Parts: sequence; C-alpha cells; structure tokens
Amino acid sequence: QGCDPFAQTQRSKLQHRRARINQQINKEMRMRAGAENLFRATSNHKVKETVALELSYVNSNLQLLKEELEELNSSMDVYQNDSESISVPMIPLGLKETKELDLLVPLKDLISEHYGEDGILFEKEIKEFMELRQAMRTPSRNEAGLELLMEYYNQLYFLDSRFFPPTKSLGVFFHWYDSLTGVPSHQRALAFEKGSVLFNIGALHTQIGARQDRASLPGLNQAIDAFQKAAGAFNYLKENFSNAPSLDMSAASLNMLVRLMIAQVQECVFEKMTLLRAQHDFLARLQLAQEAARVEDVYSLVHQTMTQAHVKDYVPFSWITMVHVKSEHFKALSHYFAAIALCDCPVASDAELPEQEKAFIQFHITMPEGPSLRTLLQDPEERRKLGKAHLKKAIMKHEEAMRIHGLCKILRKMDILQEVLSFAHKRSLSKYSEIDHEEDFFETGDAPDIHPKTHQKPEIKSPNFSQVKVTDLFHRLGPLSVFSAKNKWYPVRRVHLMRGENGFGFTLRGDSPVLIAGVIPGGCAAEAGLKEGDYIISVNGKDCKWSKHAEVVQLLKSTGEEGVEIGVITL
Repeated sequence: QGCDPFAQTQRSKLQHRRARINQQINKEMRMRAGAENLFRATSNHKVKETVALELSYVNSNLQLLKEELEELNSSMDVYQNDSESISVPMIPLGLKETKELDLLVPLKDLISEHYGEDGILFEKEIKEFMELRQAMRTPSRNEAGLELLMEYYNQLYFLDSRFFPPTKSLGVFFHWYDSLTGVPSHQRALAFEKGSVLFNIGALHTQIGARQDRASLPGLNQAIDAFQKAAGAFNYLKENFSNAPSLDMSAASLNMLVRLMIAQVQECVFEKMTLLRAQHDFLARLQLAQEAARVEDVYSLVHQTMTQAHVKDYVPFSWITMVHVKSEHFKALSHYFAAIALCDCPVASDAELPEQEKAFIQFHITMPEGPSLRTLLQDPEERRKLGKAHLKKAIMKHEEAMRIHGLCKILRKMDILQEVLSFAHKRSLSKYSEIDHEEDFFETGDAPDIHPKTHQKPEIKSPNFSQVKVTDLFHRLGPLSVFSAKNKWYPVRRVHLMRGENGFGFTLRGDSPVLIAGVIPGGCAAEAGLKEGDYIISVNGKDCKWSKHAEVVQLLKSTGEEGVEIGVITL
C-alpha cells in the first residue's frame, strides 16, 4: 500500500534523460577545458582561429544541453491540480531516484559470521526488507505514500543497529540520483540512504501541497500543512545529516528549500485571507495589503538565497524566475489593496477613527508626506491622492513582474501564471483610470512601501516518525540490547546441568534475555563453567532470547532427573 509503480514510468523517463544530459554536459565541459588550454598555449594564429571556432561550437552545445536539463527540472505542471479555478502554480520537487539493491548475500553472510545463525533461515525477512525498499522507490502521491516512506525510514533504524558494525563496512553501495541535476552519487554509509529517503518525504509533501485545490478552504489548509511538513523534513535533514555527496542535500540547498517552502506557506495564508475576510471593510483591506507585503518579503529572501554563487548553478532558472515574478507580483498586490482601502471604503466616522488611526500608523514603512493622519483618513480627496500614488506603484510592479516572466521560455508556456499576472495588471489599470480626474494638476507622489505583517506565522513541522509503527523484521535474531552489530560475543556454549541440593547453583535476573546474576562456588553451574553475566539463550533446545524471567525459571523447574541443557553466550 502507498506504492504506485505506474508513477515510476513517467519519473524514471525523466531521470534517465537527466542522467544522459548530465553525461553529455560533463563530456562537453572536458572538451571545453582542453580547447581553452590549447588556446592559451598556442601562438600559431591558424590554430588559435580553429580552436576559437571549436570553443564557440562547444559553448553553444553546452547552452542547449543546459536548457534541455532546465526544461526537465521544471516540469511543475505535472504536479499541479486539475481544478477549474485559477491559482498561481506552486513549485514542487521531483523525487530522488535510486538503483535496485540486492542485500540477500551480504546480510546472509553477516548473519552467519556475526550472529552465528544459519543465514538461509532469514531469507524470508531479507526478501521482505528488499520488497519494502522496492515499493518505497515509487510512493503514491498521498498519505499512504508518505507512510510507506516513513515505514522504510523507520526500518533503516533496525537495519543499522543489526547489520552495520561501527568498524566494518557491509560492502554495499547505496546509489541515488540528485533530484535537481540528475547526477548519480553513491556511498557505503547507511546515513546517505536515510538522508535520501528523508529528502523524498519532503519532496512528496511538496507534490501533495502543489496538487491541492487552493480555491477552497480545506484545500488551502491541506496545502499549508503539506508545505510546512516539507519545510520540516528539509530542516531536519539539514540539522541531522551532513557531508551528503549530492548537491541537493548540501546545507546551502536545504536552506534554500526550507525558505521556499515557508514562502509557499505564506502565499497560501494570503490566499486564505482573501477567501475569509469581508473585503469591503477598510481594516480588512489594510490587512490584506500587509499580508501581500509579507509574501513579497519572504519571496525576496528566497530569490536572494537562490541567486547565491554556489546555489544558482544548479537551481532551475525557471524556479529563480518564478520566485522573482512572485515577489514583484505580491508587492504590486500590496499597493493595490492599499489603494482600494483608501478609495473604495467610506470615510471613517468619529467612532471608527481611533481604531483606523491606530492601524494606519503602523501601515507604511515610512509615513506618507502630506496632511496629518486624521485629516488624511477623513478627507476623501486626500485619500484619493494617496490611493492614486499606490496604484501608480502597483502598475509599475505588475509590469515588472510581466517583464521578468517574459524572460523565461519555460514560464512563458505556463498559461495560468500569464493569466494571473495580466488579470491583476488590468484590474489595477482600470482602478487607476476610474479614480484619475482630468483636472488633476498635482504630481502623483511616490507611495511609501507597506509594512509586512501576517496573522498566521508559518511553522516548520518536523517529521513525526513515531506515527508509523514498525516491527523489527529481524526480531528473531534476539533483543537489540544484546544482539546488535556493535556487540560481540563468544560462540554459544551448550552446558548440561544436573540439579543438586541447592538447585542448579546460580541465580537469575532480568528479562529478554535472562542474565546469570550469581554463581554459587562449588555448585553444579560453577563446575560446568557458567559465569556471572552470561546470557541464557536456550533451555532444552527452546529459544529463550525473548523470554521473561518467570518463563525461564519455569522451564528450569520443570526438568526431571535427566537434568537440563542450556545454551549461554558471554559478551
């Protein structure tokens, strides 16, 4: 459950194309480096000309390959919802792909060597683990898919404790592809496998968030929840896993992803407010303007993060453009709602004035020039003047958003985004012409920016691993407190004991496994070579690794005159 093998076909096609393009890019880069060295080294004019021609050919090839990779990395439309309503697309992440892994021989060998058990007897458990890993490669885009990834992540805890000794490698490599560039990486460390699964938990949350119908309140709440959980997964990964060999899991990249998710949450909060609030109210419109300014603020931060030197080379250009477009778009909206509050809402009555004044004092980053606040709020003409200045700024910002949008070939293909931007632009233009009077001789001033403020701060929700309960698949090996990869013990000793006057001559304590607490000198147990601290793992052939104290005592008591055979190990 939670596995969708058909999702694999689309994604693995993407992944194979990514890997192929990356190999070609690496080849062209090597050719370019060689040509540049030759160009610098030679003094022959004719050779220089030939090399320069070769270089321009290689560079244009590189450009085309990078554009092709870019288009693959920004197939955002694959994950958007199918609703009729228009909402701005969100940025989802593709999942990291991994190669198949055969653990049958390495685990059977380790069970024989380390645990002294017959590895063949554990084939069923090993195959069950491998089937779980296979299913986890193609999770369905819903709650069941998330649970499947969580279940596998939790099983890795047991696998680590059972089969990864601190001093010795299991000898298998975990292969994963970078989700942004398609470049393959591999490591022997199980931490790389854990980190990659955790990355996919975050990525799956982003896809679930992007699929929600945000025209409805339940859809918006689910999108907010999904993006907050995605931020939590990437943040947890950043804090707990370092030195990952792939770029998408570097600290800089994860930091950028956390900020992107927070920005997408903030955008949903703004959309939620537009659904909930009575918009003809002056204070509600001021709040909307401040929410929009807050969205602009967080997207500007994401844009800065994405354009840092070591990040911008592998973040898709369409993402950088989309984030830039959104920051300009929301800045325009903040000025538009400020203008609407001033021009469309009735002038404050004496009773409303104190509350409106209080809200307006904290509304702009710097106070607008002109009359006092009280005069401004009560004079329709002054309100119109300031509203007009806000609309002028809104129109400039709408035009800037549309200009940036036009620079990116991939975004130009996204009709929804085009529609949203041009609708907002036309709305501001028509409002401007509505409040513009022919006899206006004053110069429209520069409206100050709006102070960003939100009524719902995004949360970073860390993954709750305990919500998916798993049982240790290799439970039969015995309790982890003793039977783990980090502990070592001598081979099992089988000891035959006869009951004497003082019983068997030892005392027991503890559960699962039961421990020999003391050995009576000269007694039957001492003669057989039992020592304090030995663990009893079988009584008369019955496995006692998981037995409670009372159960072992009962087994010993029920032995007859022929005595008892017990199996013990010494750590």
